[in-house]
Amino acid sequence: MSDTKTAEKSEPETSEPEAKDTGRPAGKEPGATPEEPPKDRPTGPSLRKDPLVRVAVALAAAAAVAAAWFGWSYHAASGDDGLAFARQRDEALRAAEQAVVNLNTLDHRNADAGLKIWQDSTTADLYDQIVQGRDRLKQDVEKARTTSTATILESGLTELDAHAGKASVAVAVRITITAADGRPAIQTRRLTGQLTRTAAGWKLSSLGQAPSGATG
Repeated sequence: MSDTKTAEKSEPETSEPEAKDTGRPAGKEPGATPEEPPKDRPTGPSLRKDPLVRVAVALAAAAAVAAAWFGWSYHAASGDDGLAFARQRDEALRAAEQAVVNLNTLDHRNADAGLKIWQDSTTADLYDQIVQGRDRLKQDVEKARTTSTATILESGLTELDAHAGKASVAVAVRITITAADGRPAIQTRRLTGQLTRTAAGWKLSSLGQAPSGATG
């Protein structure tokens, strides 16, 4: 009796199916959005290597600097004009106030010095009037033995032409006249005047009583 051997059937080996060539990169699904190149990697020609771009950038920067400079210069010039006008206005008003005080201050004990100050504070027609009436005025004040002082109560320029060197002023002034017996008499006057700019500064060229209601 012979041994019968049963042959064991071996399982057939399985193999991986071959990948079909689809024409797409491996790992990409149909309909997938293609990857964008990294943003930090330039995709076009380098800006540094393009001379036309460099020139355009330089011109734009120069134009911006020029615009800023001219804008600042215009603003500075405008500011300078305003400051110059304000300075002229203040100088004219100070000169007017001082001149009005001077022309209403006179001491019989030193009339010559006082009248010299009157002349130094004036110009044009007003100066001529003081020079012509100086001797008579000196005699009157010395005879009356009076002393006068003045204080500005309010003042203001009503007109200023800095280029022409002309200005108008309105002033309220309190005048104290002390008689020989020591009794004071106080007056309040409202005056208007004209100023003229001279080589020595602003001076009064006319001065008179203000019309009723002119200065409030």
